[in-house]
Amino acid sequence: MKRWRLLVLGLLLAGGAHGQASAQAGDDPSVVHLAMDAKAFAPEQIKVTVYLPPGYADKGAAPARYPVLYANDGQDMAAVGLRDTLARLYAAHAIEPVIVVAVDMLADRASGYGLSDRSRRRSVVGGSRIGPIGSRAHEYSDWVATQLVPYVDAHYRTRANASGRTMLGWSLGALNAFNLGWEYPEVFGRVGAFSPSFWLAADRSSPQAVESSRLAQAMVDRATARKPLRFWIAVGGREETNDRNGNGVIDAVEDARDLVEGVRLPDGTRERGLRDLGYRVDDDDGDHPARSADVAFQVLADGEHNQATWKRMLPPFLVWAYGVPAK
Repeated sequence: MKRWRLLVLGLLLAGGAHGQASAQAGDDPSVVHLAMDAKAFAPEQIKVTVYLPPGYADKGAAPARYPVLYANDGQDMAAVGLRDTLARLYAAHAIEPVIVVAVDMLADRASGYGLSDRSRRRSVVGGSRIGPIGSRAHEYSDWVATQLVPYVDAHYRTRANASGRTMLGWSLGALNAFNLGWEYPEVFGRVGAFSPSFWLAADRSSPQAVESSRLAQAMVDRATARKPLRFWIAVGGREETNDRNGNGVIDAVEDARDLVEGVRLPDGTRERGLRDLGYRVDDDDGDHPARSADVAFQVLADGEHNQATWKRMLPPFLVWAYGVPAK
């Protein structure tokens, strides 16, 4: 049995870029652990875990190709119940099979999970209580889009197009997932953002300054046209108590809602949201927003900023992204 597992692993890795990744075989042939080189972060290697769907290794006349879900914070997959959730949804025939590529956070999480300006090849850095956020976000995002994705497409039976790829994250990882979709729409067709850190701002000198300089909001406002993307944005109603403008809505919810709906700023000007760009929005907070919507926006009333909440957000997101029609 062990020999068979190593053979399968060898077939999966054959033909790749030499020296770019090393793989470790475990007891479960449906899970492959990789340690990948990324020049910008050397000597640190980026740990990646690939979860293969049921039936992937089955031999057939026409082997299937699968959509791929890329996820930040891969080290959290057990805590958010990824494998158990997938197993339940597969057993219920609720979703189609999907390859999951989970990328562990960098040693310095706050440097990689942020925003970037692809056209200028630079990171867009914001401030926080813990220091700068996203100082190497361009390097990380570009590695995911131009190195990791081609590697996965070369080694696994993927649907190698944007419509076959989704980027998922939570907290700062969700901010970066948004960035990867927004800056690389030819690579990723969908974005899942749980508790996204849309609070990241260029100016933290006052509550009003924060509201007027939120970086993700500015990216949407500057857009000249709608991008070929779909978004699942979910946020908890109990993530924090901060309410910088005193309107009774916590900042976590307001930041997400403003990015979707647009916002009137304290100086009277207005920044556009996704809806203004022509995205169709489903924000009825139901368990399963319409899959035809371009943007599914949910507020989980009792949701907090933690893995337990993201575990609850995961099943409806997966059904939205990969659901199959009920028979």
